[in-house]
Amino acid sequence: MAIGLGCMRLSTDAARDPARGRAVIAAAIEAGIALLDTADAYALDAGDAGHNERLIAEAVAALPAPRRIEIVTKGGLIRPGGAWLPDGRARHLAAAARASRDRLGVPAIDLYLLHAVDPRTPLATSVRALARLRDDGVVRRIGLSNIGLTQLEAALALAPGAVSGAVSSAAPGAVSSAAPGAAPGAASTAASNEPFISAVEVELSPWKLDAIRGGLVAACAARGIRVLAHRPLGGPAGVKRAAADPVLGAVAARLGATPAEVVLAWLASLSPVIVPLPGATQVATAHSAARAGSLALDDDARAALAARFLAVADPAPAPSVEVAMPGEAPAAAPSVVLIMGMPASGKSTLAETYAAQGYLRLNRDERGGSLIALARSLDRALAGGARRVVLDNTYPTRASRAPVIEVARRHGATVRCVVMATSLEQAQANAVARILARHGRLLMPAAPGAASELGRAGEVDPRALFRFRRDHEPPRDDEGFAAIEVAPFAPAPAPAPGGRPALIAELDGVVWRGRPGAPDAIELVPGARDALAAWARGCAIAGTTWQPGLADPAPLAARLTELLGVAIDVVHCAHPPGPPVCWCRKPLPGLALALAHRHGLDLARSLHVGKGPADRGFAARAGMRYADIAAGWPAPQDAAAC
Repeated sequence: MAIGLGCMRLSTDAARDPARGRAVIAAAIEAGIALLDTADAYALDAGDAGHNERLIAEAVAALPAPRRIEIVTKGGLIRPGGAWLPDGRARHLAAAARASRDRLGVPAIDLYLLHAVDPRTPLATSVRALARLRDDGVVRRIGLSNIGLTQLEAALALAPGAVSGAVSSAAPGAVSSAAPGAAPGAASTAASNEPFISAVEVELSPWKLDAIRGGLVAACAARGIRVLAHRPLGGPAGVKRAAADPVLGAVAARLGATPAEVVLAWLASLSPVIVPLPGATQVATAHSAARAGSLALDDDARAALAARFLAVADPAPAPSVEVAMPGEAPAAAPSVVLIMGMPASGKSTLAETYAAQGYLRLNRDERGGSLIALARSLDRALAGGARRVVLDNTYPTRASRAPVIEVARRHGATVRCVVMATSLEQAQANAVARILARHGRLLMPAAPGAASELGRAGEVDPRALFRFRRDHEPPRDDEGFAAIEVAPFAPAPAPAPGGRPALIAELDGVVWRGRPGAPDAIELVPGARDALAAWARGCAIAGTTWQPGLADPAPLAARLTELLGVAIDVVHCAHPPGPPVCWCRKPLPGLALALAHRHGLDLARSLHVGKGPADRGFAARAGMRYADIAAGWPAPQDAAAC
């Protein structure tokens, strides 16, 4: 079986030792490993980019005799300040691939992968850039990393002459015996029978089987696409977990191997397209990884490991579905309803309506544990005679939904999927409204050395919604659903219907110049004082501002009230730049909804005056009208409509 070597930690560990790294790579090759996995981003930071590729080139060049080694490298991640950020632009990939080729010292890269999908760049743009690199001879084959089945299908649809991007997938967990697209060590130019996408690289371990359950491995096997399995042991913590696992320990003892070697051999046995990529930072670990390539698992070992890691339902036989006697009406099959949608999309509200009709409700927020554990709860419920069950969780991917379908099939139950038709913006407003209703104020994210209020309270973090959108694979009939339905969005009640209208102005660059950090630095924008005074005759007046690091805006509000001659409440976001981790960052609607909660404002009758897309999005999410200051201050309306 094929085993590769993941080389990342030889360059990303703070205590890295280049001499030891070269020795580890050489030891792996001498022991029979013929595939090395690297990336230009395997480095400490942007200034160190390409460190791992240079390390591999040095180790291979120093071998006592030439070896046929396949080198897989990746582009599309950058490391500013040590962070990991996607960059899937065509221009970036073109330059990155050529730089990787030069660092590796090869005429063409054997296999080049998009390291991660960039949410700011269409996947088609990145894939076409990879295809151009292959056409130009910079790389021989191309692939994708950290993707799901839906993204693979979208990429395959771009192949020249492709009729459809659809990839027929087998039942969840099924794998095919199709031969992989290319054996490790191959280094020839892509032939006409080479798959358009030659490989995908995804996380795959006994504790992370999404690629199996979601049908990605089966789809790759059907197309002759290799699956490079990174983190096959689950990282250093996973190695310890494997060593302590009684089933792995028993199989390893019987076969004269280590638990880690058994894990690698088992993953490779699940399909001939799977190539595990264990990492190694020591020569002994590299030797162990190579030994796993020749470890043969017998039927008993494979059965024990499948029961330990792949099985969802109880191994005992499922009760047979009731069969009606002659003359009786046939018994209805058990019914399972799976409600899916992003956090704060209204799943709980809908599930409660099913519970009121007698459905047993299974929800991870209430019961804790994993989605697999919840599927096992479903198995026990159906075995115990439950006829109607509703599950409401996010279920963004095919893999997350597969255990529910597997258990339902086992009991002869039908599964209806209900999708919440809630947009990201609607869910954001719902999340904030729920926080204010439960806690009376916005909750804050984690500060240095402190825990997140959002996390402690079990409330939704803004990033959870973006993760759902990134990971979302729409449900399809081929997953095994009896029906897929869409539930209309039901907005949360307005914070204060019939309350007082308000004018909420963005302060920075609209009311005051710049972003003053202290009261004595406030300088009003000409015309702002007269405009707000006119609006104050019929409306409450409030202002929003971004003031990173500011603890209390009260002194700013007091000084601004003095300068304007009208009372103004100031709310602010104190969090640093970057992706929003708080609900008070525009265009998220937290500040507007907090003002409405505090003062009993009717946002539907209120106006936001601002500048630019963030302010426009803020008003839309909060349900306010919007006026851009570029068109000048709007004239005041009557008091009833503000």
